Amino acid sequence: MNIAVIGLSHKTAPVQIREKLSIPTAQTGDAIAHLTHCPHIDEVSILSTCNRLEIHIVTEETEQGIREVTQFLSEHSGLPLPELRQHLFILLHQDAINHLMRVAAGLDSLVLGEGQILAQVKHAHQLAQQHKSIGRVLDRLLKQSLTAGKRVRSETSIGTGAVSISSAAVELAKLKVPNLDGCNISILGAGKMARLLVQHLNAKDSCPITILNRTINRANELAKQFPDANLRTGTLEAMLETVQASDVVFTCTSATEPILHRENLEPILDSNRTLMLFDISVPLNVHANVNELPNVHAFNVDDLKAVVAQNQASRRRMAMEAQVLLDEEVESFMDWWRSLDTVGTISSLRNKVETIREQELEKALSRLGSEFAEKHQEVIEALTRGIVNKILHDPMVQLRAQRDIEARKRAMQTLHVLFDLEPTSNQKYS
Repeated sequence: MNIAVIGLSHKTAPVQIREKLSIPTAQTGDAIAHLTHCPHIDEVSILSTCNRLEIHIVTEETEQGIREVTQFLSEHSGLPLPELRQHLFILLHQDAINHLMRVAAGLDSLVLGEGQILAQVKHAHQLAQQHKSIGRVLDRLLKQSLTAGKRVRSETSIGTGAVSISSAAVELAKLKVPNLDGCNISILGAGKMARLLVQHLNAKDSCPITILNRTINRANELAKQFPDANLRTGTLEAMLETVQASDVVFTCTSATEPILHRENLEPILDSNRTLMLFDISVPLNVHANVNELPNVHAFNVDDLKAVVAQNQASRRRMAMEAQVLLDEEVESFMDWWRSLDTVGTISSLRNKVETIREQELEKALSRLGSEFAEKHQEVIEALTRGIVNKILHDPMVQLRAQRDIEARKRAMQTLHVLFDLEPTSNQKYS
C-alpha cells in the first residue's frame, strides 16, 4: 500500500494550463466518484486552488494508480497526455507525505507562508470525508498535515504579516497605478479574496470601491465588515456599467469561464481612458484577448511573482525553521504508517495467547468447583487478562517501534515461528 500525489502548481504550469485542470467545489464530488471507481485507487482526496491542483491517492499498485489519475486529468482538462505530463509532478511515499505537510504550512505557496491554504486543505479533507473516499491512511495524513500547518503558524513567525494573493495584487496595482487613491475601483466577487482586497486597499488608501457579486446579500455582508470604508455594492448584472466607470478592476469570482473579454468590453470603453484589470481567479475571469484593446492592460496571478519575490528573501530563514517542525510531523506519521504492517502479526499473536488463556481458565475453574468459581470468577478472569496483557505489551511496543523494515520483518517472522502463528497477509510499507 503506497501514498502518491499527482498534480501541478504555479511552479510547474502557467495559469492557462492550471485553469484547464481546476476542479470547482461543485464538481469535486463527480471527480472523486470517478476516481474511486478506478480499479487501482483505494483512497483519494482532491485539493484544488487558484495555484494548484493535487490528487492524493493510496494504492497497492502505484504505477497503475498513477496512470488512472493522469488519464482522468487528461480527460477532465482536454489536454493530450504528452502535453499534460510536462506540467505534472508525481511524488511517492515519504516525499508525498512531506509535500502535503509543506503545502498545509504554506511553504509551497506562491506567497511563502500565506494562510489561506490551511483552510483549503481542511476543505479538501471535509469533501473527501463527505464523499467517503478516504480510509485510515489519507484521513490520518490529512489530519496530521493540518496539525503540522497549525504548528508552523503558532511556533514560528512565518505567518506574521504574510502577504496573500490579494495583497500581492494590491501591491502590483500600486506599482502599475501610482495614484491608486484617486481611481475608481471595482471588485467583481465577494468571497475571501475580495475581503482581503478591500482590507489591503482600505489600509493604503480611502478610494471609492464598488463591490459586485452574483447575490447582493453577500456583497452587503462584505461591506458591513468595513464600516469606515467608502464602499458601494451591487450585483453582477451591473458589471459592464461599473467597469465602464472604473479605472481599476479586480476580479475574483468563481465563474468557470471568462466574464470579461474583448467582445463585451470593446463596445463600452472610451479609447481615451486607461483600464487596468487584475484577475486573481483560476479559472481566469478575464480573457487574454482584452489586451488587444487600446489602453486596456490585464494582469493575472502569474504576474504577481515579481511582487512576491521582493518578500521572499526575508522569509527563507523562517521557512527553514518551519521545516524542522515539519520533519517531526513527517517522522511521526511515518512511524504510524510503518507500524501498520505489524497489525496482522500482533492480532494473530494476541488471538493465539487469548485462546490459550481461555482454555486454561476453563480448566482451572472446573477444578475449583462451581461454588468457588462463581464467587471468584470475575477476579480470576481479570488476573489472567492482566498477566497476558503485561507479557504481550513489550513485544508489541518494540515491534511497532522498529523503524528498520528488514529488522521488523525478521522480528515478525520470528514471532510466527516461535508461537506457530497462522500466516497473515501483511502489507509491506516502505
